[in-house]
Amino acid sequence: MQYLGKVLVVDDDQNILELIKIYGEKEGFEVVGVSNGDLALSVFNRENPDVIILDIMLPGKDGLTLCRDLRQIRMVPIIMLTAKGEEADRVLGLEMGADDYVSKPFSPRELMARIKAVLRRTNTYETLEHLNIKYPGLEIMSSTRTILVNGKDIAVTPKEFDLLYYLAQNPLRVFSRENLLSVVWGYDYFGDQRTVDVHVRRLREKLAPLDHEYLTTVWGVGYQFTSPLKVKEIAYE
Repeated sequence: MQYLGKVLVVDDDQNILELIKIYGEKEGFEVVGVSNGDLALSVFNRENPDVIILDIMLPGKDGLTLCRDLRQIRMVPIIMLTAKGEEADRVLGLEMGADDYVSKPFSPRELMARIKAVLRRTNTYETLEHLNIKYPGLEIMSSTRTILVNGKDIAVTPKEFDLLYYLAQNPLRVFSRENLLSVVWGYDYFGDQRTVDVHVRRLREKLAPLDHEYLTTVWGVGYQFTSPLKVKEIAYE
């Protein structure tokens, strides 16, 4: 069986830990579980996982705080586990830096599909040779997956990078939320369209020091990347 990577599951429900471990190992993942939020960071540093499944309600440090802390260490993909119907928790998790979410009770097969989707998207961008893109005050470096704003490296999540890079590759083209979910999150993404809105809002906050507003809302349609340069003037490396 092909090895697909290491999954760190942070959840205080032992049944959920065991369920994810069983299904994950059948799919080719190595699954490491931890049941206490206070222990999660040390396990994360020791195990160096490829993706994290993170429950919001935990003994010790809660999942939202952990998500924020993990983002300061490494931009590993994070999938949040939330109570069914708790929209506020889902949105807050995305705003804290999560890449996706799954509502409890969940289908193990759906969770495996989401893990594969987020890893496939991340690995695709890491292995393909893309061009670095430069706009006034903004550099998007695909070779290192970093974004420079006025020459300063800013912290972005994997999906924030993917979304901005894709839009910047296609200046002035208008994309619907469905388009962006399909391309950036993958055709088998099961989430709702507010995921795109949250990621665009976070990117706008991080690009706020720039003189030009690059991410524009096209009401009733979606989003576009607007550049002060003509297409032929855009710098690619």
